[in-house]
Amino acid sequence: MNRTHPQPLPGGDCIAQNSTRRNSPPGRGWGWVLMKIEMRKIIPYDPRLVPLARKLRNDMTLGEILLWNEIKNKQLGVRFSRQIPIDQYIVDFYCKDLMLAIEVDGSTHYHDDQPEKDQRRQERLESLGVCFLRFDDLDVKSDINWVVNEIQHWIDNPPT
Repeated sequence: MNRTHPQPLPGGDCIAQNSTRRNSPPGRGWGWVLMKIEMRKIIPYDPRLVPLARKLRNDMTLGEILLWNEIKNKQLGVRFSRQIPIDQYIVDFYCKDLMLAIEVDGSTHYHDDQPEKDQRRQERLESLGVCFLRFDDLDVKSDINWVVNEIQHWIDNPPT
């Protein structure tokens, strides 16, 4: 039976919005099984940032490389991407499922008006629902285990 209109489920969810259909597993009979899917917020980005993001992925700092080696391939249980455009900005690392951005701040983040620019950028992205963790480049280089533990703690205990 193929329905084209959303059908209410217990709890008020609709098939078309929050669920998907698939055939039953082998040996479990015929029919459809409903699977609940969480819808994550999609934040638009400026497509003109894509070439710069690609360049930044190829020119990562030592601190970014060290952290990437610890968080890539779901090593912390969630998927992170690196140098991702969000809105009008590029963040060092981003987990879409948690809407978590991680920044590694090197020496350039402490000169001239860069701290104010970083603050405006962070406030803008937080207004879109993105959470931030910031680490100093020296902390990443000197105590990567502490940095990874802080990230894992945030993943296990996200703010409410």
